Amino acid sequence: MKKTVIILAGILVVSLFLVGCAPAPATVYQPASPAQSVVSGSTGIIVSQQSLGLWVDGLGKTTGTPDVVLLTLGVESQQKTVAVAQKLASEAMNAVIQVLKGNGIADKDIQTSQFNIQQVTRWDDKQSTYIVDGYKVSNMVTAKIRDIARAGPIIDAAATAGGDLTRVNGIGFTVDDPTPYYKIAREKAVQYAMEKAKQIAQVSGIRLGKVIYISEGANYAPVVRENYAMKFSAMDAAAPVPTPISPGELEFQLTVQMVYEIN
Repeated sequence: MKKTVIILAGILVVSLFLVGCAPAPATVYQPASPAQSVVSGSTGIIVSQQSLGLWVDGLGKTTGTPDVVLLTLGVESQQKTVAVAQKLASEAMNAVIQVLKGNGIADKDIQTSQFNIQQVTRWDDKQSTYIVDGYKVSNMVTAKIRDIARAGPIIDAAATAGGDLTRVNGIGFTVDDPTPYYKIAREKAVQYAMEKAKQIAQVSGIRLGKVIYISEGANYAPVVRENYAMKFSAMDAAAPVPTPISPGELEFQLTVQMVYEIN
């Protein structure tokens, strides 16, 4: 009886040893969709079908003529008190806005971009402290001028209305609808990526399969902006020579990324 128990115990130990030493079952990864990955819960390995092909990218560019001027202008007043500075700035700004509207700029195309009240100080060596000289109030708007040919005369009229308080902080150019330009850039980007893939395949001796993934990079509507500050005096505002405005051209660009199967 004791021998039987010993034999059974030995068989049980051997069985447990064999089970512990048995190899773990193989993990089979099913192909993922082009935009997905398979994640193994036990190993944490990420297998992406995208990484098994040929990755190429393409850049497409085109140019267009701006049809909108973005004009940032306003007024700036400095006085001994906030009340007086704000009063003068408000009067000048109202005059500027009336000129903008009088020249056909719609309310929706006039947006306040900055309003600031700033204390003006200077350092006094005798008292070893800052002395308040007054207060500066600035009020700026961004106006969309949809008739570029009128941009110069509008700037001149606004400068006259605001007088010495007028400030022009910048001017930029853009297009109201960039969609047609991006269609052209997108087509060029895809063609460039396809040509690049064919060249790589030819040089390396591989055979391209179908496209399994494609993505478009972030695009943006370009704005060419000239940042500068202008102050007008009464003489400058009354100058007979109109302000020249040259829109030039804008460049639109777009990128794509494509993945080909390799046969």
